[in-house]
Amino acid sequence: MSFQTPITIANALEKIHRREYVLPAIQREFVWSRDKITRLFDSLMRGYPIGSFLMWQVHEGNAGRFAFYDFMRDYHERDNAHCAPTGPLGNRAITAILDGQQRLTALNIGLCGSFTAKLPRMWANNPLAYPKKVLYLNLLHRGHDDDLGVEYDFRFLTPEEAAAGTDGGDAHWYRVQDVRELTTTRDVIRALQRHGVADNDTAGDVLTRLHEVVHVTPTVNFFLEDAQELDKVLNIFIRVNSGGAVLSYSDLLLSVATAQWVERDARESIHRLVDELNGIGQGFAFSKDLVLKTGLVLLGKGDIRFKVDNFDRETMTKLEKQWSDIESALRLGVALLADFGFSGVTLTANSAVIPLAYYLHRRGLGDNYRTSDAFRDDRAAIRRWLQRSLMKSGVWGSGLDRLLTGLRATLEKEGGQGWPTEAIEREMARQGKSLRFEPTEIEDLLDLKYGSKRLFPMLAMLYPGVDTRDQFHEDHIFPRSILRSRAKLRAAGLSEDTLPLIEDCADRAANLQLLRGPENISKQAALPAAWLQKHFESDAERESWLREYDATGLPEDVVGFPEFYEVRRARMRQRLTSLLGTATFAEQAADTPDAPQAVPDDEPDPGNEGL
Repeated sequence: MSFQTPITIANALEKIHRREYVLPAIQREFVWSRDKITRLFDSLMRGYPIGSFLMWQVHEGNAGRFAFYDFMRDYHERDNAHCAPTGPLGNRAITAILDGQQRLTALNIGLCGSFTAKLPRMWANNPLAYPKKVLYLNLLHRGHDDDLGVEYDFRFLTPEEAAAGTDGGDAHWYRVQDVRELTTTRDVIRALQRHGVADNDTAGDVLTRLHEVVHVTPTVNFFLEDAQELDKVLNIFIRVNSGGAVLSYSDLLLSVATAQWVERDARESIHRLVDELNGIGQGFAFSKDLVLKTGLVLLGKGDIRFKVDNFDRETMTKLEKQWSDIESALRLGVALLADFGFSGVTLTANSAVIPLAYYLHRRGLGDNYRTSDAFRDDRAAIRRWLQRSLMKSGVWGSGLDRLLTGLRATLEKEGGQGWPTEAIEREMARQGKSLRFEPTEIEDLLDLKYGSKRLFPMLAMLYPGVDTRDQFHEDHIFPRSILRSRAKLRAAGLSEDTLPLIEDCADRAANLQLLRGPENISKQAALPAAWLQKHFESDAERESWLREYDATGLPEDVVGFPEFYEVRRARMRQRLTSLLGTATFAEQAADTPDAPQAVPDDEPDPGNEGL
């Protein structure tokens, strides 16, 4: 590795556009925000160092051995967030960027491209939600901004925004990418004249400085690595990315897969699958980490930790060969989660889909599994197990790789004909992740508040009558707007000392239910008795609903809420205790009057990598 003669930013950008500089597959995606880009340009203008770059010289004839990507130029949060592969580069020598991708990409976007992000509070499918913006510099401003900590005013603007600011007289916005055409001092003077600011000293100083930064000052300092072995380059890459925004192992391993797959582009395939999975149902928040982990599990890999040794050429060949089956198993698994009512909002642990995908993969099940009556009982067993495991704290936390390996072994041995709930729960208990619920845990569940991710699986287990394949809401039985308003409670005649308790109970489980979206919208802030009278045509239908949701004795007005809350909570406790097979405090005391103290579980293996 040797230090090279520094070059200018303009020179570096020319090399990027001629594909002399490319990104190796081990690089992650571009992740900088617009603010970070503008601060980089401010630092350059102020003469601050922006760090050295590390580059990898790939010799003639070797470029075909690896996968490379182009630099991002026109970033679009929705439509163009991933770097595109370069395609064949021929036999010429190229230079791959090992450290400095984010900085060079920021320069490329600012000086040659655009940055398009969704405007807040607008729907993603609204074409006006994504205005294309390019980098501008205010030629009339130079001075320290105490709030932002910058001296030069760089902003991403639409042409209309830039024109409006310039016409108003408070600023004169210069499109930064135009400086690429200003190769001489004379060009700078002519540009100032065209913009009508040739007599403004600040404008002259600012534009001259921008020209110097891009064309004159050799800012890009870099080291060059000449080794051609991927393993050595990977080790160097890991070392130089050990500080700051650390590159995850999944980024590296995805890149290794990309470099070794033959028929497919691993990065494109996995990113596409992640996007597809996250678009199922009401939407999820899965990551490429989960997809890679699922791949290791479904391949039967003994060690499923994220480390380079587990992504050898043999494993990557198997992964590519079985990719279609792995994709199908994950799609079906996530679709089942959506059928069960789970989403990114209600799924407490994304990892729960991995054993489900393995089970579907092992049995070779297809999409008819979701709807066929032949699998009704099997689906119900999986749903109950998922609900229990997601209601229980700590199941999907530490020791995750050990848990996934144990569940895989159990499903391999006993899951050939149906979901083996008892065997699965025995294995989990053996690992200190028992799905047995103690009475104190039942009380904790009953005190869950609105917004808790553990709330949905509990309500879905208690009241399975809601079709979770349709849009549904977690709804307050007594409107929150009433229970959280002391003025309304006082007006109803409730005593002052009960108000804090009622406010606390408003968002807890005993005042919550699952309700179809349209029903919840129609209900709005109506009192529950009035809504039921309007919603159901007959007394029999109303009574059936009240029994089904432990709401019999529903009062006409809010005065009866405290008593209703306690009665419904007691009914929910009884129902939940029965469904979970939990002994009551009294039963436990009678059965084990001298029970010894529980022995704590072993500490989880610190070597296990979680997701």
